[in-house]
Amino acid sequence: MLVKTYGATLHGIDAIKITMEVNMAIGVNYNLVGLPDNAVKESRQRIEAALENIGYKWPGKKITINMAPADIRKEGSSYDLPIAMGILAASEQIQSTDIEDYMIMGELSLDGSIMPIKGTLPIAIEARKNGFKGLIVPMDNANEAAIVNNLNVHGANTIKEVIDFFEGNHELPIFHLNTREEFFSRLEDYEFDFEDVKGQENIKRALEIAAAGGHNVIMIGPPGAGKTMLAKRLPSILPPLNLHEALETTKIHSVSGLMGAKDSLISVRPFRAPHHTISDVALVGGGTYPQPGEISLAHNGVLFLDELPEFKRTVLEVMRQPIENRMITISRAKFTVDYPASFMLIAAMNPCPCGYYNHPEKACVCAAGMVRKYLNKISGPLLDRIDIHIEVTPVPFSELSKIQKSESSNSVRERVIKARQIQQERFAEEKGIYNNAHMSTKLLNKYCDVSAEGRELLKNAMERLGLSARAYDRILKVARTIADLEASPNISNEHLAEAINYRSLDRDSWGD
Repeated sequence: MLVKTYGATLHGIDAIKITMEVNMAIGVNYNLVGLPDNAVKESRQRIEAALENIGYKWPGKKITINMAPADIRKEGSSYDLPIAMGILAASEQIQSTDIEDYMIMGELSLDGSIMPIKGTLPIAIEARKNGFKGLIVPMDNANEAAIVNNLNVHGANTIKEVIDFFEGNHELPIFHLNTREEFFSRLEDYEFDFEDVKGQENIKRALEIAAAGGHNVIMIGPPGAGKTMLAKRLPSILPPLNLHEALETTKIHSVSGLMGAKDSLISVRPFRAPHHTISDVALVGGGTYPQPGEISLAHNGVLFLDELPEFKRTVLEVMRQPIENRMITISRAKFTVDYPASFMLIAAMNPCPCGYYNHPEKACVCAAGMVRKYLNKISGPLLDRIDIHIEVTPVPFSELSKIQKSESSNSVRERVIKARQIQQERFAEEKGIYNNAHMSTKLLNKYCDVSAEGRELLKNAMERLGLSARAYDRILKVARTIADLEASPNISNEHLAEAINYRSLDRDSWGD
């Protein structure tokens, strides 16, 4: 007897429908084909023990299971449940006429309980796309799958519940989620706020400009100056996620297995801060069976690299292309996977090995040339891709002892949102361009016209600081953002001067 059950495999951040064809014939054998990995091959032992422990038996027949399409590799233990249900139906231990109307996914424990899986959201999207009557997933994943509307999402704790459901003896609960209500109820759910930061008004101004235009930032200053504290608060002044961005961000975290049992839709911008010992594969993604890296987990949010010179050179260099393309392509011999990686890079570093170069009170004890050598750990091409360079100085006691709070994140965010709205209108007809940081050279020429005085100002800055052509473009982009914050249609000399000031860490002007 032949029975088909359905599941899905993950490819990038999307899912592909997989058909489990279970055939029973005379004989005693077990064959599982269709490019399964070791975890899928080991499903027999888990399924056999689980069935015995709930009162069913492993059929003493020749069992052939084909996982189609056979040319796509299947990974993980989430196929245990659909394979088990196919075996029970093909051996006629259960009677069900509608098992093929459902997509089923779940890992089996030896006692028959169903363990959570990765990638539930893209699997649910694929189930709806293929017109399935419903989706059956582990109870811990049901909230996440319920994000997808127009699909009956059933949560199950054990395989016995699923068997009883198909035999009409038990109703699996259907999970409903008002996606928009869930999304909008948690938009302000930020742990950190700018009002906690005393002083550092120039740094707050730089981060406000960065948030308004989507610019990358590097902060350089001595230990304890507040670099990490400021970086952690940057997501709180970014414009809120829209529903499309929230779904895309949730898919990436779902595929990575980072969604908890009670998690549904990610509604705040992610903040990722990997340690400087991270490998290049862990940062950009990849592996034998590719998984999203930190740059993709930071998609639509912030990637914070603290102690930037301590990262391995190869790790930093592999980021250069994703920063430009906002996408990372992982290529293997038989397939290629694309992961989105549109993130704001916020980097922080000490000015020198001892940490006190340019400190107002403590003397730097580094040998001659050490400051430049330390900065040279960061390549010129990567530094050029960072729009805003800002020096962070320690906060004086007079500022720390002030009782009144600083300006809140909500106030700053309102200005940022207004500036982003101007950019959305400006780039409404430009595909894939959403803010000033994404502008191409063609768009720079179109939207960043400066006066003759402004061009002379730029020329002097280029010659004095030894700036590259890419740095010239970055100055224009930042100046355009500063003008947008003031709702100014034109870039003035004041806007250019402030933007030039944010290139102060370029090679020819630092460490001499």
